[in-house]
Amino acid sequence: MALELNEAKQKMESALEHLHNELKKVRTGRANPAMLDSVMVSAYGQPMPLKHVANVVAADAQLLVVTPFDPNNLGPISSAVSESSLELNPSDDGHVVRVPVPPLSEERRHELVKQINAAAEDTRVALRNIRHDVLATGKDQKKSGELSENELERLEKQVAEAMEDSQQQIESALGQKEAEIMKV
Repeated sequence: MALELNEAKQKMESALEHLHNELKKVRTGRANPAMLDSVMVSAYGQPMPLKHVANVVAADAQLLVVTPFDPNNLGPISSAVSESSLELNPSDDGHVVRVPVPPLSEERRHELVKQINAAAEDTRVALRNIRHDVLATGKDQKKSGELSENELERLEKQVAEAMEDSQQQIESALGQKEAEIMKV
């Protein structure tokens, strides 16, 4: 019983971590180095994450500065950022890539809120599936005699508590990101 519960909690943590990573990718109108985490650069003959070939810092609220570890990767970095789905227009001066982050329109802000709500709902669905699997396994173990009625009730209660905690984390992250997006 403890094994299934621990495994379920790990899966729930993984689902929440995935949501946090998805929320990091959403552009809020403010420069954040995590915005470029999903950008893949063709360097040394293979695609690599941007953070493996360059240092990314937020110079101010509207500008990211990407400093390549190897100056030969300046062109591929600039191309990778401009070809990404982030709709950013980088410029390089021969030493660094400057990525201005334009402010978001009201319409785009509402689209982003819908997008993060969809990501949160996907996480909720994943959590419900994890809960369903654990409870089904517990009921099967009860039928086979591995679990008593009291142990099954305890498992159901612990899973419910883990779900409640996860739901609160989702709501907290969602509220925070939504406030960040809607802030002008």
